[in-house]
Amino acid sequence: MTVYARVVSPLGELLLVGEESATAPGGTALVSLSVPGQKGAAGVQDGWRHAPEAFEELAGQLRAYFRGELTRFSVEYAERGGGGTDFQRRVWRALEEIPYGEMVTYGQIAARVGSSGAGVRAVGTAIGRNPVLVVRPCHRVIGADGALRGYAGGLERKERLLGLEGALVS
Repeated sequence: MTVYARVVSPLGELLLVGEESATAPGGTALVSLSVPGQKGAAGVQDGWRHAPEAFEELAGQLRAYFRGELTRFSVEYAERGGGGTDFQRRVWRALEEIPYGEMVTYGQIAARVGSSGAGVRAVGTAIGRNPVLVVRPCHRVIGADGALRGYAGGLERKERLLGLEGALVS
């Protein structure tokens, strides 16, 4: 069964979507975490059950993150949230290894997953398909020139997240 909840955040109202799972915290594995106006964001579908209680653990982690008290999320992903192609999963795992408050380039991610040269574009595409913003920190990836580029939630939110983590100096 697909369940969802909305969580108020400094980025706007987050939509959390999950699947019931016996092994996940709170009994729910995360499929999607999206922000208002996000490119390719999930939308509530017929048959989904509103279940804020299923996301209490993650909601608490998100609140702690936005207060600057949490630097790494503990999340179980559902097949759809952790799905994607083999290449996308390698890229997404590389994203999860970027430390809080640090930034890396698309080229550095490409090198980490064994894809150089033209592979940087494929890495950018894989990052753009990350279904779980914030908790899988694609916001920590920047252009080779240090410019903020390509965030599905909008560059203003990317800048805000990096500022929260102390990665950007105003």
